[in-house]
Amino acid sequence: MSEAKFYVGQIIVHNKFNYRGVIFGVDNRFMHTEQWYEDMAKSKPPKDKPWYHVMVDKAGHMTYVAEQNLKQSEDTGQIDHPMLGFYFKNYDGVRYGVRKNHH
Repeated sequence: MSEAKFYVGQIIVHNKFNYRGVIFGVDNRFMHTEQWYEDMAKSKPPKDKPWYHVMVDKAGHMTYVAEQNLKQSEDTGQIDHPMLGFYFKNYDGVRYGVRKNHH
């Protein structure tokens, strides 16, 4: 297993689909079902590298993304997502601060 390149509270961009989002969870390796991987992970990214739980900006849904498909966002504007306040307490212009009940 490799160490995660990105962190909870970081704003990222998806390389292929070009959406912005904020990371709210990190798995050091793929932790979803085999069926999900077959149906959703079309590029078949490595399962032994980090995967991220992402709240999609200006949308109501969340995604599960392989590290190879993410990059740090150059746009540091805040994320607009209905669950943001549930996971994060503040934004300092660089990263979101995690609420104590979520990590």
